[in-house]
Amino acid sequence: MLDRISARNLTAGLVVLTFLVITLGGVVRIYDAGESCPDWPACFGDWSFDVSAEEQEAWWDAHPDEIDSRGAEHRYTTFQIFTEWSHRLLAGALLGPLVFLNWFLIRRDEDSSRDARFASIISVGLIIWQGALGWLTVEMDNEHWSVALHLASGLAFELSLIWLWLCLSRDSKEMPDWLDFDPILAASWHRRVAWLGLGTFTALFAGVFVATTPGANFGCGLGGSDSWPLCQGELFSKIEDLELQSQLIHRWIVAAVQIALLAASWLIWKEANEHQHGRILIAGPLVLSLAVGMSVVDTSGKAIGALDYEEVKHLGPTFIGDPIYAESPVLDVRQSRSRPDRGIVQVETRVTNQRGERVLT
Repeated sequence: MLDRISARNLTAGLVVLTFLVITLGGVVRIYDAGESCPDWPACFGDWSFDVSAEEQEAWWDAHPDEIDSRGAEHRYTTFQIFTEWSHRLLAGALLGPLVFLNWFLIRRDEDSSRDARFASIISVGLIIWQGALGWLTVEMDNEHWSVALHLASGLAFELSLIWLWLCLSRDSKEMPDWLDFDPILAASWHRRVAWLGLGTFTALFAGVFVATTPGANFGCGLGGSDSWPLCQGELFSKIEDLELQSQLIHRWIVAAVQIALLAASWLIWKEANEHQHGRILIAGPLVLSLAVGMSVVDTSGKAIGALDYEEVKHLGPTFIGDPIYAESPVLDVRQSRSRPDRGIVQVETRVTNQRGERVLT
């Protein structure tokens, strides 16, 4: 049964599921529902979501050690209870086991690349770390720093799954065309893109920190130009309180990352367009040589020799990184007039790329 499960498709499903879990976690945070199921998988001793105020009060009376910072008088709504219960179910009971299953499938596949195996191990480590952070967040009564770390780690886990999917797509030669980059250009930019990714992640983490820190959202004021783009009427202010002024720090980080991303996009576009086709071409004679080599098994390798090449047509460009495929259908067969015990076979070798476009005959 496991042989019929595609690790690539499962990883794609995990990417979507993780996005839903992160989104639902955001809803939980917005509605302050993080502790609305103190005895999960039950909620206040009940297996339904419609727990009345009286039932919650009775449960608090029976479990005084579980009372959170909102106090014993606080009551959660049915919506809050449902969202928190669903969030824990998807994250703990569904997402976690599927990540371990995916790691097992990749590990047992002998054709999996080292990069795919490593990415799957990273995803397992991050889901364990994420589960521990979820527990810590509840134990710390939703302290702002623990919530920020929990959400930021969720984003890191999502990125690890996307990385894993890319590795598996490359291994199975199913990489989408829109992800097909000039390998020379990619090699010259991969370190800089990694730094840009780290900067973007830092901006996201800073934003989460601002959103989860009491009072930080109002650190620059409320409304008007004095609060945006200025902060308390100033463009640059002295940082005296990291928490209360975290909104200003977040703005600086976002501005720097945006400038870096725009500059990198322009430079990549400029470098790519320095070539006529925006990518580096493979010399036509090399494509011809490769095609002849691939056709040996079908044609000259089964004959005494190759007599002639009547015509060579280069029908389209071939770029670095493009896979090519060759086929040689038979056009004509006739007996040799000079050597009646032998024959002459005329074939046409056709070369196509990964999109099925003919590039050479």
